[in-house]
Amino acid sequence: MKKLLLFFFLFYSSVLHAQKEPFPFWNEVQRLKAQDSVAFPATNQILFIGSSSFTMWKDVGDYFPKYRIINRAFGGSQLVDLILYRYDVIYPYQPKQIVMYCGENDFAASDTVTADIAFNRFVTLFKLIRAKFPSVPFAYVSMKPSPSRIHLINKFREANEKIAGFLKTQKKTVFIDVFDKMLKEDGSPMDEIFLNDKLHMNAKGYAIWQKTILPYLKK
Repeated sequence: MKKLLLFFFLFYSSVLHAQKEPFPFWNEVQRLKAQDSVAFPATNQILFIGSSSFTMWKDVGDYFPKYRIINRAFGGSQLVDLILYRYDVIYPYQPKQIVMYCGENDFAASDTVTADIAFNRFVTLFKLIRAKFPSVPFAYVSMKPSPSRIHLINKFREANEKIAGFLKTQKKTVFIDVFDKMLKEDGSPMDEIFLNDKLHMNAKGYAIWQKTILPYLKK
């Protein structure tokens, strides 16, 4: 009986140990890599990268039926996470265009993160991407005005402005502003385009994104 209990203890200990992540989102990224090992994406597709607003857009291909899209967004990632996992979810592919949504979670993770800090993280990531893909068009989707993060809205605005200004100085880049299109006439976020968590979007929210992003996608 003791040997049996010892076996189960060691077994469950090994399972728990295996589930521990050396870095945030490690397991999710490994699942994406395993998916690639089974069927690696074809070249010349549009690569979507970033955080949960892209992660949860499971049917993104249905919104853009005339385009081939690889969605490699993961979890509620921050810009620093994309920097960490760039060899796993960005560099392996040969995209015709890269579209990114990320930055909102950087502010939510810590009150000490300023617009300048988030902007510098973005520039670091952009330069790493540009070094790997010097001629691939790059599009950044602005941070959105999530109702649950209304206390951060001014930081989102400031960081969006800084990123937009920087991208104007770079070749083959575009800043896609979804922020203003998600506001009511009084300047507050539209409640009806978000899920109950007031953070992630429902189909109405993604419909706004589809209409706003579509003109900038490369055929």
